[in-house]
Parts: sequence; structure tokens; C-alpha cells
Amino acid sequence: MTRRLRVGLSAHLASWGTTYRSAGVSRYVQNLIPPLSREPSVDLIAFVGGDATPPDDTADLDTATIIRTTLPTHRPFVRIAWEQALSGAACAAYGVELYHGPAYALPIAGRRPMVVTVHDLSFERHPAMFNRGNRLYLRLMTRLAARKARRIIAVSEFTRDELRATLGVPPDRVDVVHNGIDTRFRPGARDEVEAFRTAKSLPDRFVLYLGTLEPRKNLVTLVRAFARGRSEWPEGTALVLAGGPGWQYQAILAEIDRLGLRDRVIMPGYVNLDEQPLWYSAAAAFAYPSRYEGFGLPPLEAMACGTPVVCANESSLPEVVGDAAIQVAPTDEVGMARAIGSILRDDDLRRRLSEAGRDRAARFSWTAAAAATARVYERAFEAKR
Repeated sequence: MTRRLRVGLSAHLASWGTTYRSAGVSRYVQNLIPPLSREPSVDLIAFVGGDATPPDDTADLDTATIIRTTLPTHRPFVRIAWEQALSGAACAAYGVELYHGPAYALPIAGRRPMVVTVHDLSFERHPAMFNRGNRLYLRLMTRLAARKARRIIAVSEFTRDELRATLGVPPDRVDVVHNGIDTRFRPGARDEVEAFRTAKSLPDRFVLYLGTLEPRKNLVTLVRAFARGRSEWPEGTALVLAGGPGWQYQAILAEIDRLGLRDRVIMPGYVNLDEQPLWYSAAAAFAYPSRYEGFGLPPLEAMACGTPVVCANESSLPEVVGDAAIQVAPTDEVGMARAIGSILRDDDLRRRLSEAGRDRAARFSWTAAAAATARVYERAFEAKR
């Protein structure tokens, strides 16, 4: 294209905070805005919620316009109402030529060209994770958006395959745009990491998981692997399960109690974004046995911090980590225990994985994601003609 395309981005899920609301799709939206607004082919209009507080370096970007509604769109029903009833008028008021829904949904009645991002189909593959209302909403809106969108962005090849297999979406209508890594994820300075370890009363050596505590993350298997391996691992090694409690997390607690591991499993709860690089940097290894991920940022963030990774060999994880992590079948607790143990005992392996992980993580940037997203916009707009 020879001119700038005016794009309306529904950014109501972005909070720019450090609480649980800044995780997941929120981080996708808020990390995409700054580099996307600098793309020469895009004139970005970002519609944000009434409680969002974009930092100055986002709000003042020359090529971005941040439009704040007075409505509390952090509430799901209000956000849905804005999208379905008010987004058309908002787009018309600011001359929006193309609309991007960054999380599964699009306005049903909108007529301008549209792009939608689909992160995963967990609500189809793991419906027990969702309450009935949320599950039905996601199923309905994703299907409608997949039909309505000129182009669909999938965050991985795995998700593109899921769209084809589950919703029958032709692959040639889907563009894969990998997520990026926040620049704050890098190896921590030794003195800063040790001060953090002391402040949190953490042991000298621990295996870390960081993410929501829920069934699809397969943490019961990780707890069993820890129980199997700890007698052979270096003395005093602990397991840290960091993250907020999710759907049916009580099963994890029950397994910890059944195996008598309360004194060796540390559960600090939700970890805010600013602290996450220090948790990764302080860990001896990072374990991510999740059975289903549309992309899987935590293993990549751990790699960016120089922490060796063991992860499951299913869904999108092999695509993300490549050969820079040890991959194990998510049902293989014995193999998981051996893989973690090899990292804890072998200094050369740990060093090789740390270097390979940093190199791998460096391939994923939000600047590259924004450039690829801008190309999707151009394809979608040209398709209208």
C-alpha cells in the first residue's frame, strides 16, 4: 500500500497494570500497540477502557491515537455491549477503515473489513476449564468472527491447524503471527537475584513453574515427577508453583498432600509482571508440562532469562521452544523427573540450554509481530476490493 491505513484496535482488555488482569490476552494487546503504531503503513486508533492507564510512552506515540471510553469495559458484559452496539459509531467517528478484534470476537453488524486474532481453542478442547456462559460465548463469537473476518491471525501454526480441524477454517485465510517477548525478560544481575532470593526466603536451588494453576497445565504430573526425582536430585531442591489459582486447582493441593510434599512445595500465589524475570532468573530450571497451549509464553520468557527449560512435547510448545529445551511427553512423570534431574546435576547441559534458550527467545519480538500484523491488515483491506 502507498498510504497509511486507519486501523481501529479494540484494546479494552489492555490494563497496563501488574495485576492478574495484565496477563494473557491483555499482554498481547498492550505489547502490540507501541510497535504497531510505529508501522509506516498503519494509522492506529486504539479504543481502551475507562479504567485503563496507558503509560506516557504509549499514550504519546506520534502515530497512535488512544481513545478512552467512559464505560467500565473491564466488565465482560459492558465490553461485549461496547463491541456489538457502540464500536461501529466509534469507528465511524474516527474514520476507521479496518477493525481488529484481538481476542476471538468481532462486531456482528460491522461492514468494514475486519481481522480477528485467535489465541487457542481451549474452550473447545478443554471445555471443563470454563463456566458454561463463558464457554458458550467463546464458541459462538469465535465461529461468527471466523466467518466474518477477512483475515484471521493465529498465534502459532498449531492454532492455525486447530482452526482448520475444529472450525473448518481454510488455512489460506489464516496468517500465523507469533507472539513476542517483553524486553524486561532477561537474565537478572547476580546481586539483584540473590537479594530477591533472600527477600522471598527461597532455597538455593528450586524448580519453577509460573502460570495459572489449572488442570490443563498438568501440574499434578509435575508434582508426581518432583516426588519421584527429589531423592536423586541435589539435596534441598524445592518445587515452586507460582501463579494464581484457576479452575479446579484443588486437585493440585490434594496431590501435594497425598505425597507428603507440603514442606518442599512453595506456592507464592500470583506473581506480578515486574517480579517475573527475577523468579525465572533465580530458578535452577523451569518446568512447563502443559498439555494445551496456543502459544506458550512462559517457557520462552524463562529462556530469555537464561533458565533451562523442560516442557511438554504437545500442542504449540515444540514450535515455540524448538531444540532449545528438553521436551517430554506430558504423561511421562518418570521422563520428566529424569529431564529435570539432568539439568540440576549437569553443569555443561545447564549452560548449553541456557545459551540455546537465549538465542531461541531472541527470535521472538513484538516489533516483528507488529510488522507481520500490519501486513495482515493490508491483505485484509485489499481483499475488500
